[in-house]
Amino acid sequence: MNEDQFKGKWNQVKGKFKQEYADVTDDDLMYAEGKSDELLGRLQEKTGKTKEELKDQIDKW
Repeated sequence: MNEDQFKGKWNQVKGKFKQEYADVTDDDLMYAEGKSDELLGRLQEKTGKTKEELKDQIDKW
């Protein structure tokens, strides 16, 4: 999964959240997106794998 695919999937998730939970704001979702990037960075630092490798591994689960 490349960066564009990941962002595309995230945009789909954001849209579904907004439909399901009208009180969820863009700010809430931006916070979650930032935390996702932070998590990938921490995993990358600890495993030595690239973000792309980690995303592929997560996608396989």
